[in-house]
Amino acid sequence: MLLIQAGAVDADGGAAGCEVGDWMAYDQQVREAGILVSGESLADLVTATTVRVGQDDRRTVTDGPFAETREILGGFYVIDVPDLDVALDWAARCPGARGGGSVVVRPVADFGG
Repeated sequence: MLLIQAGAVDADGGAAGCEVGDWMAYDQQVREAGILVSGESLADLVTATTVRVGQDDRRTVTDGPFAETREILGGFYVIDVPDLDVALDWAARCPGARGGGSVVVRPVADFGG
């Protein structure tokens, strides 16, 4: 899974360092390579809600993630590639890795089911 951590956001809400056309081109490349399993762009951060459950089983609901970092999860791609090196190559091509952003590469857990 490629977790796209958006860096700085410009005044129009776009990620610095890449344009919509960059995303469209990358999306097409992933599809044409036949490795796309799924992927989504997440809605604006102001639509986020965080739920926490305390030790007393009471839940607390707050608006937004309010992370301590300036990066926010902007979306993801699930790709099917043979190994980590290939996944890292695709992550490096992702527009989200530019302009202060990053792409976290993690395998999807296999619980044998």
